[in-house]
Amino acid sequence: MPKGQHSNDIIKNAKNKTFQRCIIKILFIRRDNIGDLICTTPAIHSVREKYPDAKIGLLVNSYNVDVIKRNPDVNELYIYEKAKHAPDKNKLSVWWDNFKVFHQIRKERYDVAIAGGSYSPTLAKYTFFTGAKLKIGYGKKDALNLFYNKPLVPLAAPAHEVLRVFNLLGPLGIHRVPGKLILVPDDAELTKVELYKKKSVKNSLKPLLAIAISARIKANKWSTDKFMELIDKILLQETANVLLLWSPGSENNPTFPGDNESAERISRNFEGRIIAYPTPSLKSLIAAIAGSDIVITLDTGSLHMAAALGKITVALMTKGKAKAWYPWKTRNVVITAESEVDEIQVDSVLQALDSCIKDFHSA
Repeated sequence: MPKGQHSNDIIKNAKNKTFQRCIIKILFIRRDNIGDLICTTPAIHSVREKYPDAKIGLLVNSYNVDVIKRNPDVNELYIYEKAKHAPDKNKLSVWWDNFKVFHQIRKERYDVAIAGGSYSPTLAKYTFFTGAKLKIGYGKKDALNLFYNKPLVPLAAPAHEVLRVFNLLGPLGIHRVPGKLILVPDDAELTKVELYKKKSVKNSLKPLLAIAISARIKANKWSTDKFMELIDKILLQETANVLLLWSPGSENNPTFPGDNESAERISRNFEGRIIAYPTPSLKSLIAAIAGSDIVITLDTGSLHMAAALGKITVALMTKGKAKAWYPWKTRNVVITAESEVDEIQVDSVLQALDSCIKDFHSA
């Protein structure tokens, strides 16, 4: 075959059966947050089903990699660092390490690179730098898309993020309905959770209710006072065992703000009546949610972890975000506020939880 012919065939045949015979290696790029990456797993799984013998690679960052490490559909992970995630490292060192990651990807000669996420100049450049023959992504409206040779038009809002990513698979001949999210917990962390439950849970007949209190974005936060009022009412009803989950670290940390202060206040107030489970890593948080029966969560990564693990989920969200980021394909109740989650009242959450506890017992 003449030099460059394989590349031309891939681009020219992107909509017909010839394209399926050309595909050998496919790379997904997901450079943003935890929930975004989890919402990409149905697309990855459908590519695996359509092309069972293809090599599937995934470019992720060091912050979100733990949610995909044990995914059976991925053959190879490429991990790069964002400078803000490595405050102790020299920026030049970070850039050099990332250059080596892209060099490794280019050596692999991927046939297809799929840019997961909304259009951004950085994402477009990353896709171009992979050197893949067919570069698929959402193009910038009314502008030349220099970095994609297969730019697509985004789905009209409000489409769920799972659907938006799945739409990028059209050029690969995939047009089915997306399946469930996929998340595989770490076995060692699961064992820790089970041992902790045996030691701490006094009444195993009641569901274990995980309450995840952390959210990075201010508009998605719920006050500590409201969490305490909710937990107090749950304990009075005696309908569930409460497992408190939070992001580790101080709220004053400018790089990775955590909720140690809020968690300590809640734990001290309900000492001996709830289970406080530290989750210093993503894999420990995943295991804690996997070991729970019902999850109350804000609009953050734990929401999508709960959905991926098939947990009954009560989600506190703003109306705008709920349309595109609600819990995907799991039993859920979404409670919304106009502009800030803290507008949501405790009794609304308690009512939703009562419904979910009934569903748990009936199941």
